[in-house]
Amino acid sequence: MIRSLSLRLRHGYAAPRAWLSLLLIAMLAGCASQTPGPDQARERGDWDAQAERLQALEAWSLAGKVGLRTNEGSESANIDWQQRPDTYRILISGPFGAGRTLLKGAPGKVTLTNGEGRFDAETPEALMEQQLGWSLPISALDFWVRGLPTPDASERLEHDDLGFPQRLQQLGWTIEYRDWTRADDLWLPRRLVMTYGDLRATLVVNQWDAVSDS
Repeated sequence: MIRSLSLRLRHGYAAPRAWLSLLLIAMLAGCASQTPGPDQARERGDWDAQAERLQALEAWSLAGKVGLRTNEGSESANIDWQQRPDTYRILISGPFGAGRTLLKGAPGKVTLTNGEGRFDAETPEALMEQQLGWSLPISALDFWVRGLPTPDASERLEHDDLGFPQRLQQLGWTIEYRDWTRADDLWLPRRLVMTYGDLRATLVVNQWDAVSDS
């Protein structure tokens, strides 16, 4: 449940680097091995043809760059995200924080390690609640980065002329899909922009790896 995204922490605006690190991780929950393939033309029907395989995809990796812009300023960092059916590992590295922030998740336990220390909780949402006083719809991010709405909430989805997702509105967020790439015989988002009020996050994927099994 989202309480507020006014970016006012429970105790003011202290430790901005720490909350920026955590926010970026929460917005986007191993190394990807496959660089997006050469540019090729998308065709009508491509999205529908891969729908069943994309929905079933539970193991994947991506690497790229994420940028965050708020009324307080902007930050950017590198992201390395490995997703498996029951676990995930997200590494954020860049100019903010102490160089790297690592989030590991498994059923019933999430661990965040950064320059401020180590923090544990049962869920990513609980970890954000513990550190920030509010939480984000983290469980939806696994779907959004693949171009899918989460099945746990109502959505408004607009498609482009070729039938690909173009604009998704869900859980108060707007996700715009600006570019696509071909990897492992799947069309996957290469650039997406997510906004919620005054908050804007941009993800540019440099590497995608759609793993066939866990």
